[in-house]
Amino acid sequence: MSIKSRILMSAAAFALAGASPAFAQTEIQWWHALTGANNDVVVKLANDFNASQKEYKVVPAYKGSYPDALNAGIAAFRAGQAPHILQVFEVGTGTMMSAKGAIKPVHEMMKEAGEKFDPNAYLPAISGYYSTAKGEMLSMPFNSSSMVMWYNKDAFKKAGLDPAKPPKTWPEVFADAKKLKAAGYDKCGFSNAWATWANIEQFGAWHNIALSTKVNGMAGTDAVMTFNKDPVFLKHWTNLVELQKDKTYDYSGRTNNGEGRFTSGECPIFLTSSGFYGNVVANAKFDWGNAPMPYYPDVQGAPQNSIIGGASLWVMGGKSANEYKGVAKFFTFLSDVDRQAKLHTESGYLPITKAAYEKVKASGFYKDKPYLETPILELTNKTPTDNSKGLRYGSLVQIRDIWSEELEAALNGQKSPQAALDAAAERGNQMLRQFERTAAR
Repeated sequence: MSIKSRILMSAAAFALAGASPAFAQTEIQWWHALTGANNDVVVKLANDFNASQKEYKVVPAYKGSYPDALNAGIAAFRAGQAPHILQVFEVGTGTMMSAKGAIKPVHEMMKEAGEKFDPNAYLPAISGYYSTAKGEMLSMPFNSSSMVMWYNKDAFKKAGLDPAKPPKTWPEVFADAKKLKAAGYDKCGFSNAWATWANIEQFGAWHNIALSTKVNGMAGTDAVMTFNKDPVFLKHWTNLVELQKDKTYDYSGRTNNGEGRFTSGECPIFLTSSGFYGNVVANAKFDWGNAPMPYYPDVQGAPQNSIIGGASLWVMGGKSANEYKGVAKFFTFLSDVDRQAKLHTESGYLPITKAAYEKVKASGFYKDKPYLETPILELTNKTPTDNSKGLRYGSLVQIRDIWSEELEAALNGQKSPQAALDAAAERGNQMLRQFERTAAR
């Protein structure tokens, strides 16, 4: 080969090498914990964003349950291999906030990337959970939900109950569950998923009862749990223990693994996330509805307001400015009013922006599907108090397990309800002090 030919080939190769970066996409890794219909939503969002522009490619990856995804993200960060975006359930908020250097606050990233971002555009009950005391949003709300009471209308008819009038109070739930049990639902009159979310966290907010000092941990890591001293908690746990004996109430586990007991028809009344909607639509072979969580009518001011569940998207630290620009563009894409409205009406998760909610409401959508507005009405039922803003405890994933262990001990007859509540608070405080020492380092 002549020298001239070699020079021409080298020049062409150099030109191609120089041109290739212009066509290279920057990958954005998104780790999440959603399965089934909700996994399909994640994949579609990523595909739609990728099709909308050519610079960035969002690559979603399922990393197991919420606790599994959180643990995987923390381990990956320590190994220098963290994803760009990590979906973390609301229980992990305190842990993520204290992980110095591990996260890139969303409000900082959006500003640095030059993306339009207004924290006031989001529903306050949602954005407040993921913001500092100054109102600075640390993570991006994504699949927000709240707890609602799902019920089987066909079962109600069979038991002689009015399917248009679901129970509003806990005494009414107990009475209806006994009738349902007598009508053939002998394995389970009513139940719930997410044991502590239902019977401690949401229960406290809905009845305006403090779980601890320091605004339920939102005002500092030195919170002290006090819920065991409240008579309303004792009454509720005592009722559950008594009703468990004949299956009027039947425990369905610590997470949402027992949700299929509702869609199968086994449990005709079931408290769980509003995000359960997609699975109900896909799997329930009966007429169904949902209603707000029940409350004890003798508690002054109840019901108060519910708190959010679901998860938000945390941006991990240590990435390049270009990568953060891609994440910021994706978050702007997710917050689009029309997209949020569509996500809400199709998935059952809450619209994260005020404009999206107003758009859906103005369309008359809720007249035919009132069950999708139920969690929003719960969240906005009353102005949140220090007892009902939410909770933010470090190591809350582990604390939830402790609370569940104690509730299970009471339900199994191993401890009295009061002894179980006392142990739940005492052991929870031990975890808080351990976390407090770690966070102070």
